[in-house]
Amino acid sequence: MTAVPPPGCPAHQSLYGPEFAADPAAVYRRLREAGPTGPVELAPGVRATLVVGYDAALHVLRSPETFAKDPRRWRDLADGTVPMDSPVVPMMMYRPNALFTDGEEHRRLRGAITDSLARVEPSTLRGYVERSADTLIDRFAPLGTADLLGAYAQVLPLLVFNHLFGCPAGHGVRLVEGMSGIFDGVDAEKANELLTTTLLDLVALKRRRPGADMTSWLMEHPAALTDEEMVHTLVVLMGAGTEPQQNLIANSLRLLLSDDRFAGDLSGGTLPVEDALDEVLWTDPPIANYAVHYPRHDVVYEGTPLRAGDPLVVSLAAANTDPSLTSGQRTGSRAHLAWSAGPHNCPAQGPARLIAAVGVEKLLDRIPDIELAVPVEKLEWRPGPFHRALAALPVSFPPVPVAARPEDELRRPAAAFPASAPEPPPTPAPDRPRSGWARLSAWWRGE
Repeated sequence: MTAVPPPGCPAHQSLYGPEFAADPAAVYRRLREAGPTGPVELAPGVRATLVVGYDAALHVLRSPETFAKDPRRWRDLADGTVPMDSPVVPMMMYRPNALFTDGEEHRRLRGAITDSLARVEPSTLRGYVERSADTLIDRFAPLGTADLLGAYAQVLPLLVFNHLFGCPAGHGVRLVEGMSGIFDGVDAEKANELLTTTLLDLVALKRRRPGADMTSWLMEHPAALTDEEMVHTLVVLMGAGTEPQQNLIANSLRLLLSDDRFAGDLSGGTLPVEDALDEVLWTDPPIANYAVHYPRHDVVYEGTPLRAGDPLVVSLAAANTDPSLTSGQRTGSRAHLAWSAGPHNCPAQGPARLIAAVGVEKLLDRIPDIELAVPVEKLEWRPGPFHRALAALPVSFPPVPVAARPEDELRRPAAAFPASAPEPPPTPAPDRPRSGWARLSAWWRGE
């Protein structure tokens, strides 16, 4: 049974639903009033402790001897209190990859990732991003209006990562469907199965026909990843490289287009993109609450008992906005926790930042007179306990003529990079309301 909050603590705060999505800072403030940690509900019946203090977050992230990452320690999942079909389970369940392992096993699996990422030349990556961005901008530039989320921020990382992973177009369609269900928490169990089977197909393909791509480099690594480890390493890489990346791009564009501190620089021809990225990573990090840990034994932190095996979720967003950090400490600083910290910090910070910066710069360079089509306070946020994600980012601008490009650059994004193998037929989308990811999948097919 999950421990009941002690007297004086707030009731379990909900981290799901439109109310939390609209104003997560209010929840963080209420929790912070009682201390650096507080009880929350990630989904109906899924209880956890949220770390909302900056120092407390660093303590958890940097103390692997006390706080483990392996979710097989999660008591409520093991005893059935949390059912396997809970919408948050695919994001929290054990997978044999670097995110959910500890000690030597973590070092082995993480080493394969860092060494393979090191083989990606920044100039090559920049070229992928610029070509992909131009292809997408060409589609909406002549129209004068666009949803920069569905038409740009969501699609750009997928084009780049599918190319980096050597992923054929047909596989890309199915991966979109799988990632959709997991992040939006709709048909999550079915989506997880689709994602896993698609990646198994990709691994089998690359075993037969390796290429100059991340998937093949991971296979070649001395860590000798099994097929199962390969699949789940790709899950964590694609998860980290798509949803957080699109949120970083969209949230940065929202800030640049709505905040007077940046508007003057934009109109003057200076693009303060790096400043906007830092601001977003501090105040609206794309993954707001995650970095789940499990106490190895019962511990007491700042007077609060933390029971072994109960999930401890680090609020990267709340920690970054902890009032104990003065505004002076944030200015020009990259000491935020958006990339996490400690042994499980993000190994792809450089590439992720490059993709976002180039994507934003390219858009503002191609369409300099772009404006939000609605007041910034009218923008809606997607519900969910883990991300800070816009539902749409509508903009308007004077139509921009597009120069003629080679035919293959103007095709649907799935064909923007050549497939390395014949394309299997796409799997039909699950019968569910169209989320942003589902709309993206339909757009990917050209519907």
